Amino acid sequence: MRDPSVRRSVTLFRAFLREQQDPEHVYGLLARDAVAQVARYAPVSGATVADVGGGSGHFTREFRRRGARCFLFEPDPRELHAHGPGPDGAVIADGYLLPLADGAADVCFSSNVLEHVADPPTFLSEMVRVTRPGGLIYVAFTNWYSPWGGHETAPWHYLGHERARARYRRRHGREAKHTVGENLFAVHVGATLRHVRARDDVEIVSARSRYWPFLAGAVTRVPGLREFATWNLLLILRRCPR
Repeated sequence: MRDPSVRRSVTLFRAFLREQQDPEHVYGLLARDAVAQVARYAPVSGATVADVGGGSGHFTREFRRRGARCFLFEPDPRELHAHGPGPDGAVIADGYLLPLADGAADVCFSSNVLEHVADPPTFLSEMVRVTRPGGLIYVAFTNWYSPWGGHETAPWHYLGHERARARYRRRHGREAKHTVGENLFAVHVGATLRHVRARDDVEIVSARSRYWPFLAGAVTRVPGLREFATWNLLLILRRCPR
């Protein structure tokens, strides 16, 4: 699918609506789309890729299918085995302290993880550390004021997280998976962009909405509007030579 395009955005949105019924289709499609995004900026075949927080391994499998040496680092065993056995060689590891040497990866990849870490700058610093000079860093996350910012409680998180959780409990008869301040954090587009621009160890190759069908880069440059309209911020960074 051409990226960005209305067809691609509609296809992904329709897939997301089926996440609970057919997660293999949804995450397989998302993995193919994300790896294609990486391939626009760096060779994938033959590359060494670190998939940080990659859950049950859909991204890792897609990178490997396209010829990369991809290694999955996932801190939660439940996520790793949520859809069956994880990929061979998967490591239980915290994204704050990856068991990799400096500059070990050609590509360091993280999809929808940043909103689940309490200290995004430290997490990003670790991704930069393990990426070789000139290598690529892919970071995509759902910002808090996105219509999906509350994850399973969205869009009711706009009325307050506790209200959203109470509504979820009444409707589903169980607690929501995510709790703000524990495993979900309010990460914002503007603050993240300011942090990345202030760093001297990376340059921004692309900052855009991951799913928006047109003007995907322009929407991230409008303060206020970007916090809602970006939906999911995609950052493509390149580690600066030392």
